[in-house]
Amino acid sequence: MAKYLVIVESPAKVKTIKKFLGANYEVEASNGHVRDFPKSQFGIDVDNDFEPKYITIRGKGELLAKLRKAAKKADKIYLATDPDREGEAISWHLSQALKEDPKKMHRITFNEITKTAVKDSLKHPRELNLNLVDAQQARRMLDRMVGYTISPLLWVKVKRGLSAGRVQSVALRIICDREDEINSFIPEEYWSLDGNFIVNGEKKPLEARFYGTDKRMEIHNKQEMDQVLKALEGQEYEISEVKKGERTKNAPLPFTTSTLQQEAAKTLNFSTQKTMRLAQQLYEGVDIKGSGTVGVITYLRTDSTRISEEADSAARAYIGDNYGEQYVSHFEKTVKKGQKIQDAHEAIRPTDISRTPQMIKDSLSRDQFRLYQLIWKRFAASRMAAAKYETTSVKIRAGEYTFTVAASKVAFDGFMCVYTQEDDEKKGNVLSQSLEKGMKLSLKELKPQQHFTQPPAHYTEASLVKTMEELGIGRPSTYAPTITTIISRRYVSKEQKNLYVTELGEVVNNIMKQAFPSIVDVNFTATMEGLLDCVEAGTVQWKTVVRNFYPDLKADVDAAQKELEKVDIQDEVTDVICDNCGRHMVIKYGPHGRFLACPGFPECRNTKPYYEKIGVQCPKCGGEVVLKKTKKGRKYYGCENNPECDFMSWQKPSKKKCPKCGNYMVEKGNKLVCSQETCGYVEQKTTDDEDK
Repeated sequence: MAKYLVIVESPAKVKTIKKFLGANYEVEASNGHVRDFPKSQFGIDVDNDFEPKYITIRGKGELLAKLRKAAKKADKIYLATDPDREGEAISWHLSQALKEDPKKMHRITFNEITKTAVKDSLKHPRELNLNLVDAQQARRMLDRMVGYTISPLLWVKVKRGLSAGRVQSVALRIICDREDEINSFIPEEYWSLDGNFIVNGEKKPLEARFYGTDKRMEIHNKQEMDQVLKALEGQEYEISEVKKGERTKNAPLPFTTSTLQQEAAKTLNFSTQKTMRLAQQLYEGVDIKGSGTVGVITYLRTDSTRISEEADSAARAYIGDNYGEQYVSHFEKTVKKGQKIQDAHEAIRPTDISRTPQMIKDSLSRDQFRLYQLIWKRFAASRMAAAKYETTSVKIRAGEYTFTVAASKVAFDGFMCVYTQEDDEKKGNVLSQSLEKGMKLSLKELKPQQHFTQPPAHYTEASLVKTMEELGIGRPSTYAPTITTIISRRYVSKEQKNLYVTELGEVVNNIMKQAFPSIVDVNFTATMEGLLDCVEAGTVQWKTVVRNFYPDLKADVDAAQKELEKVDIQDEVTDVICDNCGRHMVIKYGPHGRFLACPGFPECRNTKPYYEKIGVQCPKCGGEVVLKKTKKGRKYYGCENNPECDFMSWQKPSKKKCPKCGNYMVEKGNKLVCSQETCGYVEQKTTDDEDK
C-alpha cells in the first residue's frame, strides 16, 4: 500500500490536516526553518560569488533525523509549507536536507486549511518555484549583510550589543523624523465662530459654522474676530440656500495583512504582533464543536484584496438569503491603480461565510472571537451594497457674510448593517424639515472660539504599518516583526498606543544617518523591495541584486570604521562621587540608555541614574532642570528637586523668558516659543540665546 508523507510548518496544523487525510498519509511538522546561516560567522562566501553557507539550525538535528526516517518510508513526499516566499524557501531547504530523490518531492499549497482545499492541493502538486526561493534567499542575505557588518560598529560607538537591520533601521528613521517634526512644530492661532439660531420658535436651536463671504475666510486672531463680530452686529439672518442631495458610501475591501493590523489596532487595541498571533491560530485550526479542528480564516499574509469565485458567490448567496437581495453588491471593487501588490493569494476572509461569529463563539477565546468577528464582518460587508445618505446643506446670509450647516441621514444602510467604522458612526446635525430659502432666523448667540493648530500625531503601530505600506517598505510578513524588534531593542517605547523614540533610538538613528545614509533612505529601501519582487517574477537574477548591493555597503562600512578609529571613545567622567568608594563616576550605556557607573567595577558595582543638566533654572522652584527619561525610555525635562517640585516639559526649556507674558520659553527647531500656548509668542533662536 502506498505511503505518503505531508510536511507542514507548524505542529498546530498537523492535527487539523491529519483529520482530512486517510490512513495512508503521515503528517509531520518542520517547526519553521530547518537550515539557516551559522550564528557565529558571516555565512556568505563573498569571494565565491556570494555563495550562501547553510547549516542545520541548532536543536533541529533530532527533528530532521525523524523527518528523514519518515521520508525514506514514503513513496511520495508533499511539502505543504505556507503559500508565500518564506514557505517556499522552507520547502526548498527541506528538499535539500532530506536527501531524497527529487522525483519523490512535490510542492503543494492551500490558502485555507479546510478539507476541500487540502484534498484539492494534493490533486494539483507542482515543482518548487525557485524564483520565490531566490527572492527569499536574496532578502535574507541582504538583511544578513546589513546586520553582520553594521552591528559591530554600533557596539564600538555605543558600547552595547545593539543591532542594525535593513528594514528596522528605516522604520526607526520614519519614527525619528516624525518626532523631529513634532518637536519643531510651532502652533498657529486661528478662530472659529458658531452661531445658534432659533427656527420658528423651535426649542432646539440650529447651530451653524461661520464660512466667510463667497470664499471661505480664515480668522487668524482676536482682532480679526472682533472685526467680524462688529460687522455682524444688528444684521438680519436669512436662509439663502437649502440644497438637498444624495451621497453614497461604498463598502470596504476585504482585509489584507496591513489593513487587518490597522483595524485591529484601532478597534480592538491589539498590537500588530498579537493580531498576527491570533490570526495564525484561526488559520491553522481551532476545535469547533460538532466540526472538529478546522481552519476558520484564509492565509493571513497577503497584500491582495482578490477573492475566489466560489467564496464570492457563496458570500453573495448568503447575504441575499439573510439580508435580502437589495443588500447584495452587483459590482466588484478593486484597489486603486498604481498600488504595488504581489497578489500571491486571496484577501483574508472566513473559510465559510455561513460559519458566523456567534455560531462558533463558544469554541474561541475572547480575543480569537473578536478578531474572527472583525474579519467575518469586513468580508460580508465587502460583498454588500453601498450605503446611501440623504444630505441637506443650508446657507444662512448675514450682510456680506455666510454661515453654513450640513446634515445627512442614512436612507439605506447597505453594508453598514454588518460593519461600521469610527467615521461611519459620527452623527451630524439633525435639521428641521421646515427650513426653506428666504426664511428669517433669530440669533440666539454667537460663540467665538480660539484654537491652535496641532502638531502631526505620534505614530501608532497602525499608522506606522500604513506608512510603511504606502512607502513600499517591507512586505505583509515583515510589518509585525519589524515593529516588535525596534520596541524590544528599546529604540522605541510604546505608551498607550503611541510610539516614542528613546535616547538609545536617537543615538542609533543618528549614527545610521551619518555613516549609512543609503541604508536608512526610504526610497532606496523601497527600490530594494521592488527588486526582490522582480526576482520573484523571474525578471532579475538574485545574485545580481546581491552583487550590486554588497560593494557599496562594504565601502560605507570601511569608511565608517576609519572614522571610528580616529575617535578614542573614553568613558565620560562626571563630578558625581561614588557613595561606596569615592571615585568619580562615569557615564555608561545600558539597555535603557545612559546611566552612571563606578569605574572601579568589578570591585565596586555601584550605579545611579544619569540626569544631564541643561544649564536652565526650574521656572517653578529655581532648581536645576535636568534631562530625564520615563520608565519606557522617552526623554523629558524635569526638576532635580522632584518629587518636591513637579515641573516637567517634553520640549527643552530655554533660559530666556517670554518678553510678552513672562513665562519660560521652549526650543522648537531653530525657534524659541512661549510655553504658554495662548500667548503665541515666537522668535528666531540665536547662537547667543544659550548664554543669556
